[in-house]
Amino acid sequence: MTQTQPPQETSAPQENSPPPHRTSPESPAPPGPSMGRLVGVDLARALAVFGMYVVHIGPPLSATTGVASWIRYMSDGHSSVLFATLAGFSLMLLAGRREPRTGRAGRQARARIAIRAVILLALGTVMAMEYGGVIILGFYGVYFLLALPLVRLSARTLAIIAAAFALVAPQLAFVLTSLLTPSVQQSINTYDPLRHLSEVGVLDLLLTGFYPALTWMSFVIAGMALGRLDLSSGTVQKRLAALGATLTAVAYGTSLLLAGKGALRSLAEDGSSSGGSGSVPLGSGSVPDGGSFPDMPASMLLTGGPHSGTTFDIIGSVGIAILVIVGATVAMDRLPRLRRLAKPVIAVGTMSLTAYVGHFLAQTALSTPAGTGTQQSWLPLIMYVLAAILFAAVWSRFFRRGPLEYLLNAATKPAKHIR
Repeated sequence: MTQTQPPQETSAPQENSPPPHRTSPESPAPPGPSMGRLVGVDLARALAVFGMYVVHIGPPLSATTGVASWIRYMSDGHSSVLFATLAGFSLMLLAGRREPRTGRAGRQARARIAIRAVILLALGTVMAMEYGGVIILGFYGVYFLLALPLVRLSARTLAIIAAAFALVAPQLAFVLTSLLTPSVQQSINTYDPLRHLSEVGVLDLLLTGFYPALTWMSFVIAGMALGRLDLSSGTVQKRLAALGATLTAVAYGTSLLLAGKGALRSLAEDGSSSGGSGSVPLGSGSVPDGGSFPDMPASMLLTGGPHSGTTFDIIGSVGIAILVIVGATVAMDRLPRLRRLAKPVIAVGTMSLTAYVGHFLAQTALSTPAGTGTQQSWLPLIMYVLAAILFAAVWSRFFRRGPLEYLLNAATKPAKHIR
């Protein structure tokens, strides 16, 4: 998704790097990485935002054909994965890009991350009261808190941890949710204050929601590993492109061999997406909410469709996210004319939290149909994309950050008093 969430400090629903002609105070200025690298990351964020728009506003997959079907399929699940991966990258803009901040600077950076996490969790909870579990922001807050102990690790170590999560977490989630009977779940929710406020409680955030931390931390940690690399290096770009292609081909190819031609089927094909999330209700017997597995046969762990939360889904989705980030970086570094033309789109990426929250508020204000079986036209989606581009382009000419990015940055100012 979808989060939630989500930031120069977050990615998709989070604060992004400032416009390309300015220097970001949020990130150090180590030698090596070029500003083009950050512009490429902002472009990737914008693509993640628009992918979320496709899922939430565009027609369902069953109502599309040809290229439109491909766009809808790639947006389902993959846009929210790109969000989460970029969120991990953004953490490194706070914690120190190539080298982690240490001492007082390190403590202040971790405090800023913690403050952002709490704010995103609170904002996500408030929005979930209106829009349900499709909101990714609360999940972002949990990801940030869980990532705090990892912000000083090297790219190699982070990559190993991400791989371990991808290999182990889905199977662990399968076991845990098989033990999670309705009575146990109800008992936990009874004492969960978040669950009393909205339909997204602690159990949902960690295990049974649309973007459960147990399986989605793989994306965040992979993004953190990317954040430790010099993406402006041609050698690094080539290696990452090869890695992304390999992960995608091996994961989805193996899933197809083991589970058959329906292995990569999108959940949106069921026409049961909630707010366009592509997930189906718990206990439905199909692959449910973003990687939870109650009432699901173990053979479903061999599938790799969007939001299935399996090892194949995680590895393949990380591969696609890497390809998008590297592709956007290379395009912005080597195609100056395209970079100039893409400035309005890049501006959306610099204020992705505002763009993400804004499209939900606009849907409510304008009574725009969600991307479900009742929505057949692409026109609302096109209008939302154009409106986001226009707003971001105009706003960025006068202000350094988006509206919500400014508030989020201001809220972390107390961290500078930490000694």
